[in-house]
Amino acid sequence: MLGLTRRQAEVMNILWEAQKPMIASEIVKAKEDLNINTVQAALRSLIKKEYIEVAEIVYSGTVLTRSYRPLVEREEFADDVEQGIKNMLRKETLFAHYIDEIDDSDILQKLEAVIDKRKRELEEE
Repeated sequence: MLGLTRRQAEVMNILWEAQKPMIASEIVKAKEDLNINTVQAALRSLIKKEYIEVAEIVYSGTVLTRSYRPLVEREEFADDVEQGIKNMLRKETLFAHYIDEIDDSDILQKLEAVIDKRKRELEEE
């Protein structure tokens, strides 16, 4: 997901799938390879990026803790990512940089074929 680390994306996916506010310890339980420190750091970052918010303060046993919910829907986020990728693809310097790094003429020929095909499609539209 554009603009998110792998862990932040995992936390977002857990929150989207839960469809209810969750506390950090519930998020940790939802995915075995997460630990509480990683989840709390991801939650802080996601709040700053305004992807999630504190839904309410709830009891976890005898301790008060925050529960979190997404501020953006998965579909809305996916649309934003798609638009971000499209915007990046419009910048020809991005491609020029990577083409300069290619040292295999077979790859360049394949890329040229893909570009030629796309040109023909655009001309037909």
